[in-house]
Amino acid sequence: MSEVIENNPENDRNQSESSDTEYDPQFKPIITLPEVEITTNEENESELLKIRAKLYRFDSISEPAEWKASTGELKLLRHKENNSVRVVMRRDKTLKVCANHFITPWMELKPSVGSEKAFVYTVLADFADEKPKSECLAVKFGTVDNANLFKTKFEEAKNIVATECDLYNGKGDKENENNTSTESNNDEPEEPNDNVKSSEKECVEVTQKISELKVTKN
Repeated sequence: MSEVIENNPENDRNQSESSDTEYDPQFKPIITLPEVEITTNEENESELLKIRAKLYRFDSISEPAEWKASTGELKLLRHKENNSVRVVMRRDKTLKVCANHFITPWMELKPSVGSEKAFVYTVLADFADEKPKSECLAVKFGTVDNANLFKTKFEEAKNIVATECDLYNGKGDKENENNTSTESNNDEPEEPNDNVKSSEKECVEVTQKISELKVTKN
């Protein structure tokens, strides 16, 4: 008696599904990309403060002039070698730098009119756009406590820069002064007149030195 084999569609479907699940193709990549180490340019700096804030940059070029706002993490970073302190802030999501400037001893935080959570100050050289540019900035915080914390750390940073940073305490200029004295001729040197030195002239001189510092793009 001959054996009769009936075609069962259900069996065919099960066999097809089984063969599909068992097939596992392997595709080798055509191009192998090496791992790239991403740096933040903050490796040589210690963090004095990290706090959320809203930064306002006064744009006097636009018509009419207006404040342009950016929100993100604001940091105070102290360099481990030269003891300079800078303000760095990146926008949320895009992480684009919206503030990147050094703190100087004569910077003054002025309270914003009508708000205990905001301050206004000016910067002679901000490097957010890589090229130094004078800016008028306002920074606002979510609470009064955060605003007071920022002010405290900002004043601490000013003290660090004034007492420990060679750029401002005069230590960095001693070598240049010694070299100048050895190369000078027999003419009488001019007497230094420190009392006449104005704060405006000092700002210009140090701003030129700041521009010579290596400030890399974050």
